[in-house]
Amino acid sequence: MEEKIGVLLLNLGGPERLKDVQPFLYNLFADPDIIRLPGLFKLLQRPLAKLISVLRAPKSKEGYAAIGGGSPLRKITGEQANALRMALKAMNVNVSVYVGMRYWYPFTEEAIEQIKLDRIKKLVVLPLYPQFSISTTGSSIRVLQHIFREDVYLSRLPVSAILSWYQRQGYICSMADLIKEELERFEKARRGLFAYRMVEDAGDPYKDQMEECVYLIMQELKSKGIGNDHTLAYQSRVGPVQWLKPYTDEVLVELGQKGVKSLLVVPISEHIETLEEIDMEYKHLALESGIKNWGRVPALGCTSSFITDLADAVVEALPSAKALSASREAAEETNYEPVRYLVKLFFCSILAIVLLLLRPKVVFAFRNRLLR
Repeated sequence: MEEKIGVLLLNLGGPERLKDVQPFLYNLFADPDIIRLPGLFKLLQRPLAKLISVLRAPKSKEGYAAIGGGSPLRKITGEQANALRMALKAMNVNVSVYVGMRYWYPFTEEAIEQIKLDRIKKLVVLPLYPQFSISTTGSSIRVLQHIFREDVYLSRLPVSAILSWYQRQGYICSMADLIKEELERFEKARRGLFAYRMVEDAGDPYKDQMEECVYLIMQELKSKGIGNDHTLAYQSRVGPVQWLKPYTDEVLVELGQKGVKSLLVVPISEHIETLEEIDMEYKHLALESGIKNWGRVPALGCTSSFITDLADAVVEALPSAKALSASREAAEETNYEPVRYLVKLFFCSILAIVLLLLRPKVVFAFRNRLLR
């Protein structure tokens, strides 16, 4: 009898309708791996998430409206899941591929329920983030640990998690090929800008992996006879915390001041930051800053070489599958009691009201920073 193998693709998720934007933002900012509050301030996580989501929703809705009214991420990830299943089938590896989103439908919990119904005997978890960050892959794995810890069947299921794959030769070559093709159509480009999703500057490996990834891509391009200058920048900061630098908007102004006239942007994936922030906001800023020729490399999507490399990664991961267990610390961090939470919410609300009454200037300064 053939072993039933599952592959779980994890991704961020995104609102598909404008009315979904505010609850999506709430889910995002309620995640303690996205906005990390120290000590007792953790009690404010959910009230703060509510505040940020309400304040940010109008501006975010404008962005989603500009790209058709919703995020394309669910559609793209579904297409990648189907392409991956077909690639594995061509390798004589029959699998069921599931999609689990962290902050919007289909949620990870829904995918896990289907995996249980299908009685999968071995599972490969593949986050669609090339580099590891606590706020992306780490957050998604934490959710899985919590779910698996509470379920007898899942706690015994052999699982292999691919935590990062930015250094895989297939991925590097696929990125280099896309850049090369776009450069050939965009002959005037003299500099490339790698624009990647921003994470909080809190010492996780994302920055180092990102820099290594860009280095490997540039080395691959050099082997193809391409030696353009390049710059790495981070986008999509929000709130009063320290994010990774340099910021993309500041880099664009600086490049314009340095006399750069042609720029080709390389995003990590197709999401709201690509379709609205890069294609519209940053393009407008670049043109204002004196950069006359603007181009963007398309995301990998279902590029054949990329999907084949993901399939290879899945096959390589299968032999190492073992029961996924959460550490005691992770279990404690993800668990909360409803009554205890309501008590916390009550006192945090009182604290927020007191702060608003006694220090309104501080509150409104914080609000203005969120809306930047």
